[in-house]
Amino acid sequence: MPPAGRALPCVPIAVAPNGGRRTKADHPALPIGPAELVRTAAECLEAGAAMIHVHVRDSEDKHLLDADAYHAVIDAIRAEVGERMVVQITSEALGIYGPEEQMAVVRAVKPQAASLALREILPGTANEAAFADFLLWMKTERVAPQFILYEPGEAVRLDALRRRGIVPFEEPPVLYVLGRYTTGQTSTPADLLPFLAPGQPVFRRFMVCAFGRHEAACTIAGGFLGGGLRVGFENNLTLPSGDRAAANADLVDAVRSGLEAAGITGMSGEELARDWSSL
Repeated sequence: MPPAGRALPCVPIAVAPNGGRRTKADHPALPIGPAELVRTAAECLEAGAAMIHVHVRDSEDKHLLDADAYHAVIDAIRAEVGERMVVQITSEALGIYGPEEQMAVVRAVKPQAASLALREILPGTANEAAFADFLLWMKTERVAPQFILYEPGEAVRLDALRRRGIVPFEEPPVLYVLGRYTTGQTSTPADLLPFLAPGQPVFRRFMVCAFGRHEAACTIAGGFLGGGLRVGFENNLTLPSGDRAAANADLVDAVRSGLEAAGITGMSGEELARDWSSL
């Protein structure tokens, strides 16, 4: 039992159900269009997810940043689940879009939340002023950012930007990515340790995502330390047993069950929305 007066953390579970790379050739249940994403959102909400991380595709099922496509998916999900899930769009470049296009789609959609890969949206120092204006707009419009960090050095860089006032959020949400989008990548829980090492910036609102069959172990390790968990077909198709998951909800259920077995509860979508609205 935890010491008197100290409770175990209540942490959010997010689902990343499709990403921008995989297709139905990788898994027939990978959701692509609005109808499939709506069904996935409802199933994952029931399994314990507080947030859905949405990618949209073009007519050839390729990665797309498009305001109309995002509005169609967001409206459809909201019609099904109401405000019980945070709906987050991606601004991921995927080697197709530049920082200006990434920021423009977020402005055009004005979503509840948006993920921002720091290395993509601010690849150098040349566009720091535009990036600062963009983040100030997000703060004013109450669009919650989540900064995607692929290595500990990016966490140091984000903290430096925060200290300089470029990032106007005192405690910005972040996502620690354990590994890379490479063939056969399999993350392990130890990959989280460099992000949490002594001397590293401390981000209270952190989530963890990982690749391969140890996704559950990696993200649950983050949950034990008070972080959120992001799972789904974007990064992994396999259950902890090694069997292929039939649906995204199976991956959500696996981590929710693991947390509950340790006495940790999952945060609701409404609770996550309230927390991020206070940024």
